[in-house]
Amino acid sequence: MSRLSHLVRRFFGSLRPGGPPPTEQKWAESQLLPGERVIWRSLSGPDRRHSAAVARRVELALGPNAPRPVLAAALLHDCGKVESGLRTPGRVVATVLAVNVVKSDSDIARWTSSRSSWKRSVGNYRRHPDIGAEMLIDADSDVLTVTWTKEHHLPSALWTLDPAIASALHEADDD
Repeated sequence: MSRLSHLVRRFFGSLRPGGPPPTEQKWAESQLLPGERVIWRSLSGPDRRHSAAVARRVELALGPNAPRPVLAAALLHDCGKVESGLRTPGRVVATVLAVNVVKSDSDIARWTSSRSSWKRSVGNYRRHPDIGAEMLIDADSDVLTVTWTKEHHLPSALWTLDPAIASALHEADDD
């Protein structure tokens, strides 16, 4: 699926309030360590709904014995977005800016350290893989879960996980 159609689909999906159905919420939480559950519960309803769907697609791709850290990676890969404080409209603007303005590491650092709270939020949104990885380290997550969270927006040539696992996680997220 093209990146644009993926983003459009995610945008419209994020407008629907509420999290995953109770059975999916319970399943997702059963895949997480106690510290990870705290992070999971801090995600917005649409973000929890999206990540539960990603985890289910990973489970389907890898089979019913998909390791817990892999499913946790699917559930928590975007957890760093919480730190930005941006809701759907702000995330749309941040995504557009990522393509046109806030591209390089120095751009991101400049925006993250800005006096403007909005620019800081956009900078943090752009840094969500690193922020999420830090959150997961603090939650005693498995190295695989932390690694995918940090690497999920990198080109596949830079992934350090087993290629089959990384590909399943990537494909499941790029619905």
